[in-house]
Amino acid sequence: MINVVLADDHVLVRNGIKALLEDQTGITVIDEASNGKEALEVIAKNKPDVLIVDIRMPEMNGIEVVAKVNKNHADVKTLVLSMHDSEEYVVKSIQAGADGYLLKGASKDEFIKALTKVASGGKYFTGDVTAIIMSNFVNGNTNNSIEPLTEAPKELPFKLTKREKQILSLVLELKNNKDIADELKISKRTAEVHRFNLMKKLEVKNLMELTNKAKEYNLT
Repeated sequence: MINVVLADDHVLVRNGIKALLEDQTGITVIDEASNGKEALEVIAKNKPDVLIVDIRMPEMNGIEVVAKVNKNHADVKTLVLSMHDSEEYVVKSIQAGADGYLLKGASKDEFIKALTKVASGGKYFTGDVTAIIMSNFVNGNTNNSIEPLTEAPKELPFKLTKREKQILSLVLELKNNKDIADELKISKRTAEVHRFNLMKKLEVKNLMELTNKAKEYNLT
């Protein structure tokens, strides 16, 4: 059994990740945290096998959390989540002692693969991250300072309608089509169509991708 703590400042994102993980045999989310300081408190209390931590959080960012976990709870493995394979984020995460680095757009299979690998004592770095690591460390870029992370919020190239926003909110609350239909006083079929059109418009295939895009574009 892999015991996991989730740390992300968006409850809807945590819900999405939790739903994905708990659908797998042998993985249990034992606690959650909404900021960096809370993550450290939860880890000290629960002693999980793996901490899955968002790189951008209030009070203390994910990289700072990883550094403290690596220092004070060396037996806890850390898997960093990020929207981007930014060189700055990757290098600082590795310097802090992260066991893995995963993009939030990763598929369900890759997410489970990364978590399992990290939990077993291995390392997992997604996409072009390995190349970034090699390039920086071969060239001697080992600056250990951890500075505040800055990133301008993105904007969608289109606007969501009022109905689409309602559907998005309910889907992110893990409501099924029947619940959505009851909430909005529409037929179940209409709810299914709205949900399908929303996911097509946002170019996502599943709840995990939807929650990630909602956070990336500040739709929550």
